[in-house]
Amino acid sequence: MSIQTRALEYKDGDTLLEAYMAWDDSGSDPRPGVMVSHAWAGRSEFEEGKAEKLAELGYVGVAIDLYGKGVRGGTREENTALMRPLLDDRSMLQRRMKLGLEQVRKQKEVDSTRVAAMGFCFGGLCVLDLARTGADVRGVASFHGLFGKPGNTDGNKIPAKVLVMHGWDDPMAPPDQVLGLTEELSAAGADWQIHAYGGTLHAFTNPSANDPEFGTVYSAEADRRSWQSLQLFLAEIF
Repeated sequence: MSIQTRALEYKDGDTLLEAYMAWDDSGSDPRPGVMVSHAWAGRSEFEEGKAEKLAELGYVGVAIDLYGKGVRGGTREENTALMRPLLDDRSMLQRRMKLGLEQVRKQKEVDSTRVAAMGFCFGGLCVLDLARTGADVRGVASFHGLFGKPGNTDGNKIPAKVLVMHGWDDPMAPPDQVLGLTEELSAAGADWQIHAYGGTLHAFTNPSANDPEFGTVYSAEADRRSWQSLQLFLAEIF
């Protein structure tokens, strides 16, 4: 087995975007593709590493870009400034998610009929928004994502299966928002499941998260459990 990688450039209007793709070149048959949506700092080594882990599992992992080629944040203020325009314009966010999805489907290594999406933090919100649009994906998986409704998808049906992995003590998505999400997904006819981890805060999959006051703390147990749940989910939908 040899994991290969390449960059994928694409555009949203005048904005140049760049995804990072990883796959195992030991076989030539197309295989399922899994799009990875980044957290609020932009596409980083964290998401690229997830794409490579997916490749090791036999999938094609594609870490997409929502901000622009080379655009990254380094502080809370910078990250917020990058994320805010997409939170304020969910149609633009959804369009960029769909453009990323198109890129995944175009790759010769990918079986275009078997595609899913996963995301972390802000990226978790993004994959939920992709599902909310009614996009034709097998499933979406949100890791410590945000749950706020976009306001432009009410009444849509959600054909994608939905997996949500959530820290129960996450201050950015309190229990009332979890309940609201269950009601929203049920009303949309989604096949959904939510795994909540007790004593767990936001960003629980990120080993560098260590800010209890901000509510972001890594949890090795929740990280391990959520990755196992993802593998079961992908095996089921593919």
